[in-house]
Amino acid sequence: MSSIDDRLDPRLLAMIAVILLGGLLGILNSTMAAVATGTLATAFDTSLNTVGWASTGFLLAVTATIPFTTWAVDRFGGKRLWLAGLVVFMAGSLAAGLAWNVGSLIAFRALQGVGAGILDPLVLILLARAAGPRHAGRVMGLMGVVLSLGPVLGPIAGGAVLNALDWRWMFLLSVPVGLLAYVLARRVVPDEGSADQVRTRLDVLGLALLAPGFAALVLAVSQSAEQGGQVALLLVAGAALIAGYAVHALRARRTPPLIEPRLFASRGFVASVTIMGLGGLANFATLFALPLYYQQAHGHGVLAAGLLMAPAGLGGAIAMPLAGRLSDRFGARGLATAGAILAGLSALAFTRIGAGTAEVWPVLAALAIGLGMGCFSAPTMGSLYRSLPGPLVAQGSSVLYMLNQLGAALGVAVVTLVLQLAGDPITGFHGIFWLALAMIVIILAVIPLLPSREPVLTGKAAP
Repeated sequence: MSSIDDRLDPRLLAMIAVILLGGLLGILNSTMAAVATGTLATAFDTSLNTVGWASTGFLLAVTATIPFTTWAVDRFGGKRLWLAGLVVFMAGSLAAGLAWNVGSLIAFRALQGVGAGILDPLVLILLARAAGPRHAGRVMGLMGVVLSLGPVLGPIAGGAVLNALDWRWMFLLSVPVGLLAYVLARRVVPDEGSADQVRTRLDVLGLALLAPGFAALVLAVSQSAEQGGQVALLLVAGAALIAGYAVHALRARRTPPLIEPRLFASRGFVASVTIMGLGGLANFATLFALPLYYQQAHGHGVLAAGLLMAPAGLGGAIAMPLAGRLSDRFGARGLATAGAILAGLSALAFTRIGAGTAEVWPVLAALAIGLGMGCFSAPTMGSLYRSLPGPLVAQGSSVLYMLNQLGAALGVAVVTLVLQLAGDPITGFHGIFWLALAMIVIILAVIPLLPSREPVLTGKAAP
């Protein structure tokens, strides 16, 4: 393939930039709000647990909206749904910035979550469709820059806003950025003709089973370190709803299911989503543990701890575009294996870091683990989209994003639980990275199941 043929079209690059700008809104806003829990509890004269529902409500609304987005993107068209998602998110942001009590804040954060639940999976869907199988790895690598930097920049931006401005600006600043994304999207995101829209009926029963079922699992995982019997009840309810959805979807005849269960008959698809789910767990555990280490072992404030954890996101932002581009030429297995080995060695290095370790070593280890995760994430995502036929891109994206949400919630919950059970912070810190290492070892075992050379499919998913 010549360098000219390998070059992305300028119109595609413009679309990628605009879509990523909109996609960054939800990631930044959720992570910015996480560092403001104490400030919000003081502002509304309420408990930390009550204010925590502002973030939990956002997460649950995102999770519950994703299955609807899977159907709506084909029914109404990607551009129209993208613009609608931006409007909903901006409305929620403006309302949250004007909240008058904690109840209104929780409600408006949930409205924000509905907007993010439309935008976040659409980032994957729109970019995968625009790139096509030929450039899937490369475009997913570019998207990975946002996925890598967003969770790192959010706490830094949140700390900076809280240091300089009132807490309301954490939400209000999303409005002008959203307006810019809206105006640009109207110009550069291509319109879809009526022939591209599939006028299928909404699987109402499937939505009623899948959305609350997965939301219950995410809530159970996110609350597992604090609640006992309620978590078990939520897990059972969530599992029962999802099992009910699977039975319903397999029997569906007249109305196509929101998520086709037969997707999971594809070995390559299962391998891809497993790697991304476990990688998300390891990644969010790392991003949650590092600031705690810098605060507890070295006495840094929130902003300084956020800056010191930035190399983890920077490593992913460096590696993902390069690894994605290379995977389009050479396939996913070799790059993913090398990245997982580097990430595993980095996690092992973290288990040797103590309170007296010079800060340069955890900074270098964070950069290395980010590089390693980036090297297996972008090729795996490219492999996923090269092995999916066009009609299943939306469903595959939704499965990937829902599992990423579950992995993120599980990563944070596991960190909290390990730190509670550990005798001291450093022991807990080591335990977190032993767990991350175990996830990466499983990833190494799954990588050989990825297709060696991903074909472009036009029919059913690859075996």
